[in-house]
Amino acid sequence: MSREQASISELLLSLDSSELQEAERVRAAVNQQLRGAVLSSVVEYYLDSSSSQALLLLSSIREPHHKVLLEKLNESVSRSGTRLGALTLLGHLIRKQPPWVHHISRSPLLLSLLRCLKTDSDVVVLITGVLVLVTLLPMIPQAGKQHINDFFDVFGRLASRSCKNPGHEPVAHLVHLHAGTYSLFHRLYGMFPCSFISYLRLHYSMKENLDTFQEVVKPMLEHVRIHPELVTGTQDYELDPSR
Repeated sequence: MSREQASISELLLSLDSSELQEAERVRAAVNQQLRGAVLSSVVEYYLDSSSSQALLLLSSIREPHHKVLLEKLNESVSRSGTRLGALTLLGHLIRKQPPWVHHISRSPLLLSLLRCLKTDSDVVVLITGVLVLVTLLPMIPQAGKQHINDFFDVFGRLASRSCKNPGHEPVAHLVHLHAGTYSLFHRLYGMFPCSFISYLRLHYSMKENLDTFQEVVKPMLEHVRIHPELVTGTQDYELDPSR
């Protein structure tokens, strides 16, 4: 560890001091250096501590320093040991609608998020990840053209997981997973109605998916109104970046 990193590590240990003046002094000192390796150290400190002060610092990131933040988040989402903490942090950050959020559509971080939702078996990770995706989608509508099939695959997997519960998860976890899946259903139906209904028709016409349709998806469909775009829109139009 370099002398600079050691100095930052010592500072971060005082970031959540009960002495308000000390905490404010430390936050100001770290904020002046919040880029590069220091920014990465703050992310790591948050992942270790869930520090509200570290979150406050990371929420203040502006371009071009977002690049280091997105790289560090991608690295953390890609590792199973830090995945949940990184998704939680990402969720906190995007809910503040930072000016750099649209860059996520072209970042490896989006691919890592989608890969996690399509492959991870930890239900708490899936719940956290799907809520991040639901929040993120309206902020990156341009990603629809490239990733729409990934979004639909995520929905199909989570709907099936809600129905089958292969890991014998606690009921509370399943309730949250179902709620997250329902939120994703609403988001996809609202943004891409023609494409989404086409996917549902194709996917749930398969015999092996009928149980999931009857138990999970059909009740969702029964609680939404007919989207006007189903009458006047097309799949091509709703994926047009100029829309």
